Amino acid sequence: MKRICVLTLLFCLGFCFAFGVNLEKPKKVLVFTKTAGFRHDNIEEGVKVLSGLLKDQNMQMFHTEDANVFLADSLNNFDAVLFFSTTGDIFNADQKEAFQKFLKSGKGFMGIHAATDTEHNWPWYNGLVGAYFASHPAVQEAKIDVKNRKHLATKHLPKVWMHKDEWYDFSNVKPDLKILMTLDESSYKDGKMGDFHPIAWYQVYDGIKVFYTGLGHTKESLHEPNFQKQIIGGLKYVLGY
Repeated sequence: MKRICVLTLLFCLGFCFAFGVNLEKPKKVLVFTKTAGFRHDNIEEGVKVLSGLLKDQNMQMFHTEDANVFLADSLNNFDAVLFFSTTGDIFNADQKEAFQKFLKSGKGFMGIHAATDTEHNWPWYNGLVGAYFASHPAVQEAKIDVKNRKHLATKHLPKVWMHKDEWYDFSNVKPDLKILMTLDESSYKDGKMGDFHPIAWYQVYDGIKVFYTGLGHTKESLHEPNFQKQIIGGLKYVLGY
């Protein structure tokens, strides 16, 4: 009987290997969209898009706007948190502590667009996300210079990417961020950062893998293939692929 069980197991493993069946548990991502300030009108659309993208990558997604999720024991089942256009002060003291504890336990963090317009009075979060939103001009097309085309989030991009979105100016930019993309302010109107205008970056902060992109304001951008590939690449980075 034992021999039969062993042979059956070996057969199953061989079948999975031969046909590319993934035996690993799907990664679980918590998508968080709580807003205590301006609320982007693309959040609901963005959640649908993210759900489809993650499903295609064999990742599981749970969406919430309840910050008490960071106090729940079940949070430990997740491998990363994605802040999609969160705004304002979204945590109380207990939730902040739990959020930090969770990320420091070996989890990843990703921010999209207004994740930098969040918790302006919490220095640790500023260090985590890498910068704070300061202002933006009207939505318009701009030239993106892709500085690093080897990263999972940017390897699919050309050196120059023309893209239409809402272009954030930032304050409190950390000096040691690993910059992936910058904006050419000569290519659009009313940028305020000058010659060095980062718009996507990654880092390891307090032992936490972090990826941030300033893109993703418009509903149209959510369906742009290059942006969708950037989302997946950023997620794979913070998940440790």
